Amino acid sequence: MSDLPPPPPPPPPGGGRGSRRPNKSARPAPKSKFEPEGSSNHGGGSGETKTGFPKWGWWIIAGVAVAALLVPSFWPSDDGTDLTYTEFISQVDEGNVGSVEVDKGSGNITGEYTNGDTFNTTGGGEAGLFEGDQAFLEESGVSITYDAPSNNALLNLLGFMLPVFLIIGFLVWMQRRAAGQMGGVMSIGKSKAKAYTTDKPSTTFDDIAGYEGVKQEISEVVDFLRYPERFKEIGARVPKGMLLVGPPGTGKTLLARAVAGEAGVGFLSVTGSDFMEMFVGVGASRVRDLFQQARRMGRAIIFIDEIDSIGRKRGAGLGGGHDEREQTLNQMLAEMDGFEASEGIVIMAATNRPDILDPALLRPGRFDRQIVVPLPEADERRAILEVHSRDKRMGADVDMETMAKATVGMAGADLANLVNEAALVAVRRGSKEIERIDFENARDRVVLGAQRESVIMTAEEKKATAYHEGGHALLATVLPNGDPLHKVTILPRGMALGVTWSLPQERHTYSKEYFEDTICKAMGGRVAEIVVFGHLNSGAANDLEQATGIARRMVREWGMSDRVGPQAWSSQQQTFLGDDLMSSGREYSDDTAKLLDEEIAKLLTDQEQRAKRTLTRHRRGLELIAESLLEHETIDGPTVARLIQQGMIESGEDAETLDDIILR
Repeated sequence: MSDLPPPPPPPPPGGGRGSRRPNKSARPAPKSKFEPEGSSNHGGGSGETKTGFPKWGWWIIAGVAVAALLVPSFWPSDDGTDLTYTEFISQVDEGNVGSVEVDKGSGNITGEYTNGDTFNTTGGGEAGLFEGDQAFLEESGVSITYDAPSNNALLNLLGFMLPVFLIIGFLVWMQRRAAGQMGGVMSIGKSKAKAYTTDKPSTTFDDIAGYEGVKQEISEVVDFLRYPERFKEIGARVPKGMLLVGPPGTGKTLLARAVAGEAGVGFLSVTGSDFMEMFVGVGASRVRDLFQQARRMGRAIIFIDEIDSIGRKRGAGLGGGHDEREQTLNQMLAEMDGFEASEGIVIMAATNRPDILDPALLRPGRFDRQIVVPLPEADERRAILEVHSRDKRMGADVDMETMAKATVGMAGADLANLVNEAALVAVRRGSKEIERIDFENARDRVVLGAQRESVIMTAEEKKATAYHEGGHALLATVLPNGDPLHKVTILPRGMALGVTWSLPQERHTYSKEYFEDTICKAMGGRVAEIVVFGHLNSGAANDLEQATGIARRMVREWGMSDRVGPQAWSSQQQTFLGDDLMSSGREYSDDTAKLLDEEIAKLLTDQEQRAKRTLTRHRRGLELIAESLLEHETIDGPTVARLIQQGMIESGEDAETLDDIILR
């Protein structure tokens, strides 16, 4: 409902009434510009081309044999004249027929005239001649011979051998299929790493906007792979492993590929899940094969994405030391200790959960260095937006500087998605170029969710939503330590019936006053309904959940309670890591638990009372904001401030500027 940040990291810019707004995350990874090697041999060798009689040749031979056996039976025996049986009897009666040959099998009659010409006719009856016609032919002096159908030895043999051939073919097919399956089983221990070409790597540091500090920190790896003799001369040792740590979508994988592109060496890419199979020992075998491939390539970079899937703390599960994941991790640790830095092999890995990695994986000599890839700053966001806008037709009113300031907390993947969404909005709008309004609509869609035009609210629900969002908007405007209000709407978006959106500022630390104002603003919708209607509904559920979460962390983790003092108590016990699995899961006494609960409740109650006093004082301003929302459905921050000033003037208070209404 309100803009409630779960700090740190910087808070999400929107919230909604009536339901939880789904968390926004950046999933798409940067697309690789490398081309896979043409050879399937990961070791770089050339495969041999198998030669021999093609399989389809046997089908051709079989077809020719069948045609040779069957087709001749359909060919005519001669080119004689075709007669009907009646015409044949007439010719016999006239004395023109000298001899005939009757085929008892088909009933066909082949004859010869007295002048030597031949003819063909279809006989009658089962024997080829009707009863009485044979005597008539003999009386007429026609020589009659009968041809009994002879058995075709080849056809008989084929009919006998066909079932045998089918059985033999089925057995051969089963044998080949079993051999293929056995081949797949025998190769299950091979690494699934994808190898990329080294002759023309196209991804470099120039393709990555921003992150100058990160690129500077990993540039020494590039220098080592390019000029290893410089490091050998002075005796320097380059880190064997580099761990890229950062939120999803910040470009960790792209940075690793850029290192390979700058160094011009082989690049083996694999994910942590590629090592895991249902068979025990497969992961360790694939780790060994991966490092063997890297050694055959000479100088190479091994990149393991999402290493946390195999690098969790050992002893965490219930499988003991024989757990498949632990064996894979043990083999990786051994391989990383098994080669020297002079071999020219560097391991890079990426994760967004470094806290769950095994300490042995992070010690010096393995992953010596952790490089943080944070969310981009304003200048970096502007550069990223410009990179993703290169191949798009942009309007003259698009200001990337303004868009960069309005996208605080977005990662590189989020910004790429924002530019693409703006292009889609422009196409739906029928425009031939992307304009500022398209970026605004795309940002609203990405941050707040798509507008749900199918939702039809009753007049009472719409009025309650207007006052609810008006309470959030009023407090976001008058409270001095929160983020500035951007816009407020009662149009259903995403899972919410209304949204109040504040633009988060560039912050790296948060004060106690900031959190108190955030909690107070979260209570604004609930308190506004109490002040105006005198009753509550379920629309404040998400607001209370976010406010309680912030208050709990203030008291338990950040030491912002005078009674609790400078103590930090973790709010979650990650028992799946194996830490204190058999313990009660709580590190403090019952008295401390009671004190924590009291402080959390007091913090929430105090801010609710503060919100009630503020909204009561600005009751007229709240009414004007609600009326404007019912009329226009969406209003911006400056309009809300003007309405608050107007309400104070109507109430008899002096409010010439916005600063006069800010509570200090």
